[in-house]
Amino acid sequence: MSQTWHGLAEPAPRPLDRADWLRVGLRGLPLLVLLVPNFVLLLVLRLPERLIFGQARPVTPYITQGVCICACGILGLRRRQRGKPMMGRGAYVANHVGWLDIFVLNAGKRLYFVAKSEVAGWPGIGWLARGTGTVFIARDRRHAAQQTRLFEERLGAGHRLLFFPEGTSSDGRRVLPFKTTLFQAFRNAQLGDAMQVQPVTLVYRAPKGEDVRFYGWWGDMALTPAILSVLAARRQGSVEVIYHAPLKVADFPDRKALATTAEAMVRKGLPADLRD
Repeated sequence: MSQTWHGLAEPAPRPLDRADWLRVGLRGLPLLVLLVPNFVLLLVLRLPERLIFGQARPVTPYITQGVCICACGILGLRRRQRGKPMMGRGAYVANHVGWLDIFVLNAGKRLYFVAKSEVAGWPGIGWLARGTGTVFIARDRRHAAQQTRLFEERLGAGHRLLFFPEGTSSDGRRVLPFKTTLFQAFRNAQLGDAMQVQPVTLVYRAPKGEDVRFYGWWGDMALTPAILSVLAARRQGSVEVIYHAPLKVADFPDRKALATTAEAMVRKGLPADLRD
């Protein structure tokens, strides 16, 4: 079972006035118009795509990426990228700040998320996650062999997976300790010596005048108010996606050494003025 990070006291949701609700509508309605038809299109195309190409999915990831780029544009969230996504077979690991991570990371690279099984049942987000090919897992060592086979299948089809080793989201001002269990799946001999893990740091900057933790979602914070606060912002902040140098899995003696190095690289990407 995954844990929830309970750090500093969560900020109380700000009451929304008429102007706030107007901004919610001006951003929220276009988002729905963008997401719903394209989600249906994904489902329609996935059947013939699977019949022709199996797990390869050469078409639908481009739709997902395009939708996420447009979603960030509708929100007004400014995206910057530093470094380059890796070439070849591999997986990404990143710090987890909040619900916007899905759009931000998909906008930058065609990939598939690895998420805890509970996410599949979340309203809205679970619906989108299933449609975009998210790999759902139970964070339990008893399922390690099954998860390894699933990863082998997806990586063998050319998919690049992304998971959040912290196991939960935070306030964006820190990187929580990485859990090492999932790293073992990428050390399987069937995946070959060319397997890589690329650390990625997400750096969110709050809108002017807002709490520095504005985009974070943690503890007992409800999802709906977190989404509404972003939609209602007078002006959005920004996010920087930092792709660090890929780590060759075969260069590490075990999963703990691999996870420790990846964690240190992700943490180093957080600017000193942002760290708590």
